[in-house]
Amino acid sequence: MNLKGKRIFVGLSGGVDSAVTAALLLERGAQVVGVFIKGWYPPGMPCTWAEDRRDAMRVAARLQIPFYTLDASAEYKQGVIDYLLSEYQAGRTPNPDIMCNREVKFGAFYRFALEHGADCIATGHYARVEDGVLKRGIDPGKDQSYFLWAVPADALTKTLFPLGDLQKETTRALAGRFKLPNAAKKDSQGICFLGSISVDDFLKNEFRVEPGEAVLEDGTVVGTHDGALLRTLGERVSLTEAPPGPWYVHRKDISKNRLVVSHTQKSEASVREIQLAQVQLFCSIDPSRVVEAQYRYHGALVRGSFDAARSVFTPREPLEEELAAGQSLVLYAGDTVLGGGIIS
Repeated sequence: MNLKGKRIFVGLSGGVDSAVTAALLLERGAQVVGVFIKGWYPPGMPCTWAEDRRDAMRVAARLQIPFYTLDASAEYKQGVIDYLLSEYQAGRTPNPDIMCNREVKFGAFYRFALEHGADCIATGHYARVEDGVLKRGIDPGKDQSYFLWAVPADALTKTLFPLGDLQKETTRALAGRFKLPNAAKKDSQGICFLGSISVDDFLKNEFRVEPGEAVLEDGTVVGTHDGALLRTLGERVSLTEAPPGPWYVHRKDISKNRLVVSHTQKSEASVREIQLAQVQLFCSIDPSRVVEAQYRYHGALVRGSFDAARSVFTPREPLEEELAAGQSLVLYAGDTVLGGGIIS
């Protein structure tokens, strides 16, 4: 695509990926505008948003591009945080980054950009869009297409992912070549917009999370866990006052704050159908067609078929990991994202 003269709004997070994204687009002749998106932050907990905004401003100054700050705290609180808390309270395992993309980056930010005259937007995601079709990034270790299945299709048609064709080490090298002020900054590992705050710390701050019993299938108490709300099915969990592990979560009883555990990471070989909610498809899928599904970020792929009329995925082979309600199942045909939904 010829980008010369195109007005492109880039979501500048303060990190290396979005900074290189802006630099690459500028190099291709685009009129780049940097936008820092301010989310909602938990009162009383440490957060790096002010530092991140400063880093984003320094990148914009280095590239000599206009810079805006978008306050998307209302959209983030309602669409991401409230969703996250209600899902954990119900005993499910949500993925806040997926809702962050749908409601904030490709919701509030996308609308803001168009209202201010943008031809399109760009982000630092490792994914690709070819002729309006969402595809995996070429770096398998960084591919983020899994987190984008819920992005509105109309937003994807006006989105650029310049890093989708790059390896992560190439991005780092480009940051040095462009002499970006944050070239050595480490990648964020926290929840979208919460920076270094972990999910566990955030939930402990929001809920009264207390230790509870860990039991075997027959009810025998084997130890104590740090709170059933914090754990997900199939997860390896640390127990206190328990025999040597490893211990894995098989079931949760939120009302009793109890975990059912085992030494083995239970296989879901007996699963015949996976019911999905909030399904979004980028194209029609023939129920007889064999597709691939990924039900955890960087998780294993399983072949099967999808019945759109019933919102059901039927695996044709055993699942390698435990299913957790609330997580996303994303459908692929090779590198192409067909759509996805939330496991219910």
